[in-house]
Amino acid sequence: MTGITGTGPLVRLALRRDRIILPIWIVLLGVIPGSTAKAYEQLYPTMADRITLNAGSATNASAAVLYGPAYDLTTTGGWIAWRYGSFLALFVALMAIFTVTRHTRAEEDSGRLELLGSAVVGRYAALTSGLLVAGGASVAVGLLSTLVMLGNGLPVAGSVTFGLGAAATGLVFTAISGVTAQLTEYSRSANGFATAALGVAFLLRALGDSTPSAHWVSWLSPLAWPQQAKPFVADKWWVFPMAVVIAAAIATIAFRLVPRRDLGAGLFPAKPGPAAAPGSLASPLGLAWRLHRGSLLGWTAGMVVLGVVFGSLADGIGGLVGDSQQVRDILARMGGTQGLVDAYLSAIIGLFGMLAGVYAVQATLRMRSEETGGRAEPVLATGVSRTGWVASHLVFTVLGPAVLLAVAGLAAGLGNAMHAGDLGHQLGHMLDAAVVELPAVWVLTGVAALLFGLLPQVSVPASWAVMGVFLVIALYGPVLGLAQAILDISPFVHVPKLQAGTPFTATPLFWLTGVAALGVAAGLAGFRRRDLG
Repeated sequence: MTGITGTGPLVRLALRRDRIILPIWIVLLGVIPGSTAKAYEQLYPTMADRITLNAGSATNASAAVLYGPAYDLTTTGGWIAWRYGSFLALFVALMAIFTVTRHTRAEEDSGRLELLGSAVVGRYAALTSGLLVAGGASVAVGLLSTLVMLGNGLPVAGSVTFGLGAAATGLVFTAISGVTAQLTEYSRSANGFATAALGVAFLLRALGDSTPSAHWVSWLSPLAWPQQAKPFVADKWWVFPMAVVIAAAIATIAFRLVPRRDLGAGLFPAKPGPAAAPGSLASPLGLAWRLHRGSLLGWTAGMVVLGVVFGSLADGIGGLVGDSQQVRDILARMGGTQGLVDAYLSAIIGLFGMLAGVYAVQATLRMRSEETGGRAEPVLATGVSRTGWVASHLVFTVLGPAVLLAVAGLAAGLGNAMHAGDLGHQLGHMLDAAVVELPAVWVLTGVAALLFGLLPQVSVPASWAVMGVFLVIALYGPVLGLAQAILDISPFVHVPKLQAGTPFTATPLFWLTGVAALGVAAGLAGFRRRDLG
């Protein structure tokens, strides 16, 4: 028996458990970039439009922060690499982080890995299988994106370079999440460390891409490598072998950390709690606050940073689209009809709403992790009712997104006011626009609560899958020219955009809130009637 004995069966087990969510990740991320090739030709039908776009975006700091450097926007491949390169890398990194943590640290949290370890399973088998599954999924995304681009008639060299760039980022963050899985004894903390590293990578990329004198900083971020490879321009394929070497070095660190800790424990030992619990933990709401506060505070800090950064870019967004009326029409469909700045701010607020939706799903599914971890049963064995226990968690899934949207709106208003002036108007205007996104976020809360109550065994992957579908439709539906009937599937499409001259209609908000309330009520009813676990 060796340290990796049993890796094969664990890989098959991981693939069996991820048979729904992993293919969704791979297909969506692999298909979307190449499928927009026809959209580019429609958006910029003439060479004059493309030259104007290229000239306006090449030196635009706002565009560089959002999408990275624009090397050549006069070709379909160059535009796809610019428009989707960094965002594809971001989502592939998230997929890798969640996959590795789910099959390593989360397995230890639940006690399943200890049970498996009592059989013929080596000490390194779980980490090896997690890295193989996540790394394989990253390579699959790169391969599929390459094939889709080739199918749309794009050059072979550029398509391969683009696919290798996305896979490279996924491999590096696969290794990084392997390290963070060894640091703490809770999966949420491991995900937190890994996503914090992802946030630092995003900021490094944004700084390097938007500051010519500090362009070298971009090379410190794996998120920048897909564009630094210059697909369809210079095709620097050697970026992928470089990423493989770096990923292997980081993964080696993860393997060296495994024997330095006990199974179920982290390299950072948990601090012992006080001898007597504070009075606030005597109620289910106090306990829920203790469980949710770390995540909520972290999300709040992140939303403040994003709000200030994106809000400060509003005045420089005009050069992002050139003179293409088609692109202006698409931005108008995303919200805002009184100029590109309004459209940009509306789109950014929509992005904040989607991020708040991610938090809402994460917070709602905390109930499931408490249940499967065996921590809900002792609480419910006391005088706490099931309804009271669920309600204590739903307080944070309902009010938490409201806090995130409020601080994001205020931060974006502050960032925009630093350049445009009129602080009072900008703060109030952006705050109102952000809070209006709340009913759409609550729909995700309702979906996750419904699945938790009625279909607990698939609630986690199904909730994330539904969220992914909603986000993809809202983000890429207008660019792909999807029919309105398909766009209407996403709740974020129905939110009125509070921009200058845009009439406010409350009816969609009432419908969205009603759908969310029905989901929560049905989920609560199902949870009260089913067995725990």
